[in-house]
Amino acid sequence: MIHPLSFVWSPTEGIDLGFFMIRYYSLMFVIAFALGWYIMKKIFDRENEPIDKLDSLFIWTVLATLLGARLGHVFFYDWEYYRNHLSEILLPFRFSPTFEFTGFQGLASHGAAIAIIITMYFFSKNIMKRPMLWVLDRVVIPVASGAIFVRLGNFFNSEIVGKKTDGSNTFGVQFVKDQFSSREAVSITKIPNPKAAYQAIAHDPKFADVLAQVPVKHPAQLYEAACYVVVFAVLFYMYWKTNIREKQGFLFGLFLVLLWTVRFVVEYVKESQGGFESSLGLFSTGQWLSIPFILIGLYFMWAAEKPIEIR
Repeated sequence: MIHPLSFVWSPTEGIDLGFFMIRYYSLMFVIAFALGWYIMKKIFDRENEPIDKLDSLFIWTVLATLLGARLGHVFFYDWEYYRNHLSEILLPFRFSPTFEFTGFQGLASHGAAIAIIITMYFFSKNIMKRPMLWVLDRVVIPVASGAIFVRLGNFFNSEIVGKKTDGSNTFGVQFVKDQFSSREAVSITKIPNPKAAYQAIAHDPKFADVLAQVPVKHPAQLYEAACYVVVFAVLFYMYWKTNIREKQGFLFGLFLVLLWTVRFVVEYVKESQGGFESSLGLFSTGQWLSIPFILIGLYFMWAAEKPIEIR
């Protein structure tokens, strides 16, 4: 018997406008960046910073996030494949065994974090004319909010799923698209349209025996997104309602500790994403990559000092 709170998850790819498909994953990224821009605008207004610097910051952050996330996936999780397919690193195509449009099927948050930190160094020196930690203390607030929507996007895409739950009476989700490829769904249902085939497996009673083969798994993406709501709320409150923002590096350090601790804990219920965990053992790749961020965050929180006011 399936737990009453468990559910089948096989959504359409997005909102079909007839002439254009708004994919949910892309929509989540748009919301993340748009909300981030709005939050930073409020911060810039409070700090009396010109809006033209915000526009530059937005462009730099978007490029750093996408490029860093892509390279992070390539080098941390799937280098064995991409070392022999270098052209596919930055191109959304696969050339073998046949030419195929794939999109960018791999983004890693650890890579995005590294790229954003490096980018903020150059941005603070060349454009912002503020200390790097001043910039990082503020930019982590919209970054934390963006992380929520990225994980929701993963949920819509049925990717980065959790491990199987302990039993059929446990809350969880049946990810149809994670269990069957589009070709398998078409072959099973004899429905030539993959979208319709997935919907048939999920909702048509005559395919109940097929649906029964889909295991109930932890919705790790939702666990992570919910925790990131808390991370964002803590950072938002401490910036707007306390004077902790005056201690340069504290909010940045707190962000690293909170966000990557969440990632470390949630990894225990995630399926393996590959990478170098098989050679190191004990922890997953995501957990190994999170540990340095947590330690760096603790250091910045410990070392944070209130700036000296020169009168």
